[in-house]
Amino acid sequence: MKAYVIKLLKRVIEQLQVALLPLCSKSPVLSGLYFTFFSRDFFYEHQAILKARLAYSNQQGMHGKSSALLRRNIHRLEKGLIMQPRRSVFALDYLTETLTAYQLAVTQSNVEQSELQWATDVLSEYFSVVDKQHSTIAKNYAVFQQLSTVYSGLKKPYAYQQKEPHQVSYEQFLALTKFRTSVRWFEQKQVELEKIEKALAAALQAPSACNRQPFEFYSITEQPLLNKLANLPGGTAGFADNIPHLIAVVGDLSYYPFSRDRHVIYIDGSLASMQFMLALETLGLSSCPINWPELITLDKRVAKLLDLPQYKRVVMFIAVGYPANSGMIPYSDKKQAKDILKQL
Repeated sequence: MKAYVIKLLKRVIEQLQVALLPLCSKSPVLSGLYFTFFSRDFFYEHQAILKARLAYSNQQGMHGKSSALLRRNIHRLEKGLIMQPRRSVFALDYLTETLTAYQLAVTQSNVEQSELQWATDVLSEYFSVVDKQHSTIAKNYAVFQQLSTVYSGLKKPYAYQQKEPHQVSYEQFLALTKFRTSVRWFEQKQVELEKIEKALAAALQAPSACNRQPFEFYSITEQPLLNKLANLPGGTAGFADNIPHLIAVVGDLSYYPFSRDRHVIYIDGSLASMQFMLALETLGLSSCPINWPELITLDKRVAKLLDLPQYKRVVMFIAVGYPANSGMIPYSDKKQAKDILKQL
C-alpha cells in the first residue's frame, strides 16, 4: 500500500510539473519558483558558487602555486599590448589590482616560477610602452621597480610570423580525430604516469578564458576507490570494472569572484579534455569520456570520495587504458559539416 501511494504521489507531481511548464517558462521569477519546489540540484550549485566566492576572497586569488587573479590580469594586459593601434594609456581600471596580485606572488616563495616570469615579462613590456607620466601608471610603475624580479624577455606578446611551424597536415589531423573513438574495453595493464603527464602537457595548450586554467586532473588507479568512482555515473554500466585508469576532470569555481563565470570551468575543462584524449592516441592509449550529470546525490558522493570542497565540481570522468584489440566499438555515425554550419 505504501509503495502504491508513493508511486501515485510521484505521478501527481510529474503531472503538476508538466501543467505548470507553460506558465513558469514565461517569467524568470516563476522559473525560479518552479525549481525551488521541484528540484534541489540548483540549491547545491548556488551554495557552491557562494562558497567559491568566499574561498576566492580568503585566498586573495591564490591557488597553491598559481594566482588566478594574476593570470587573468596579465592576460588582459597582453590583449592590450597586441591591440592595433596600441594605446599609450590602458588598463587603468585593473592595473593597481594587478600589481597587488603580482606583489603577493613575488613574496610567496611557493609560486610557480614560470608563471611569475611570464607576469614579469609582460609587466616589463607594458611599462616600456605606456605613458609613465600618467599618475596611475607612474604609481604602479614605482611599485614594480621596487620588487626584486628578473626580466627574461621571452614570455611576452610576439608576432604571428615568429611562431614555430607545425608539421601536421589537415589530412593527418582528420585521421587522428577519426582514429580516436570512445573505447570501453581495455587490457588489464598499468598505464604509465609519464604518458599521462605527456598528454596533460598537450591538454594545457588548450585555450582558457583569461588563461586561468581553472581545473585539475585527478588520476585514480587504486582500488577500491577506482571502482567506486567508475560506478557512479550511469553511463559506465557494464564496463566500469574494466577501467584500469580513471581521470576525474575537476573545475574550481573559486578561481572566479563572480557567479557570471560559473560555466567557464566546464568550457575550459572540456577544451583541455579533448586535447588530452587526442594526445593519448599518439601515445598508444585510448580513452572514453564519461558524462557527469548534475544530480545533488551524486555530487555529494563524488565530493566525499575525492575529498573535494563543494566549490570544486566534477566536469567529467575519462577512462584511460591500453585498448583491447578484441573489444568492440560503437560505429557512432557523425553529422555532416554542412548540416551544422549555419550561414547568416
